[in-house]
Amino acid sequence: MAERTLARYLTEEQRNRGVITADLKFLIEIVSRACQAISIAIGKGGLGGVLGEAGSDNVQGEAQKKLDVLSNEILLEANEWGGHLAAMASEEMDLPHTIPNRYPQGEYLLLFDPLDGSSNIDVNVSIGTIFSVLKCPEGADLSTAAAAEAAFLQPGTAQVAAGYAVYGPTTVLVLTVGDGVVVFTLDREQGQFVLTQENVQIPADTQEFAINMANQRFWEAPVQRYVHEMQQGKTGPLGKDYNMRWVASMVADVHRIMTRGGIFMYPIDSKLQGQGGKLRLMYEANPMALLIEQAGGAASTGLQRILEIKPGKLHQRVPVILGSKNEVDRITGYHRT
Repeated sequence: MAERTLARYLTEEQRNRGVITADLKFLIEIVSRACQAISIAIGKGGLGGVLGEAGSDNVQGEAQKKLDVLSNEILLEANEWGGHLAAMASEEMDLPHTIPNRYPQGEYLLLFDPLDGSSNIDVNVSIGTIFSVLKCPEGADLSTAAAAEAAFLQPGTAQVAAGYAVYGPTTVLVLTVGDGVVVFTLDREQGQFVLTQENVQIPADTQEFAINMANQRFWEAPVQRYVHEMQQGKTGPLGKDYNMRWVASMVADVHRIMTRGGIFMYPIDSKLQGQGGKLRLMYEANPMALLIEQAGGAASTGLQRILEIKPGKLHQRVPVILGSKNEVDRITGYHRT
């Protein structure tokens, strides 16, 4: 039987199952080709002159790496001409990118974090791209970039597709179109993504957690309690030993959970209180939450299901707790008591 490539999988979802439209199929294929181009640039490393600082800051006030800027440009240029998008928004840009008048406009909105975990670029640790797709509301004002922001302010439940690419020893694309989670691996010789796992399911229980322990002194009481109980191991109230894993690349940490379970936490703390959290709702939390839920896990701020948050601004930040369902339920229970 022939290999099931990404193109074949999407065609089956469109033609046989009626899950996606032809335009959404085309959009996801173009995003995947952009991810291949980013993967090639990352693979060249120092040979391609792409390592190091770009000498600029993004809208978040964070220093940009050369690969941040390059990845953002690759995604913008790949997607603006196809006629399937109304506008794009990037974590690296203050305002949305409207489609130039010389190209036709489509019915979808694309959001992306072009290179997640970029602090790991220069040390050759796994990094990735995260993306989310929404339908553009009827009659949305796209006359200017500033006006276009309102079209994006939809809850995560409105997403029609989400995914991420991991650039590690292999390049992997993890995708949902609302019909479960599938994993594709880049065949570098063929130059295409090939289906390597279907119906991904995250174990409901786990013995692994991911959190930045350097921030422990800033955490709220429910997180302090939960992590302390895990640290007590078999003799504690949870009755089992846990291992901590922290890559400082959300894509890598979430992919580990997709592969073998676990819980990832970037909770609110006293240091982040003024900005609402660390991670961006539209570019990181929403797409990851959709993927996690589609794989049987759970995703919460501690107080609210992430996918139900009505965003108030494009670059809104939120606390994130996601992964194995029973563990997420436990810590959200602690937040309620």
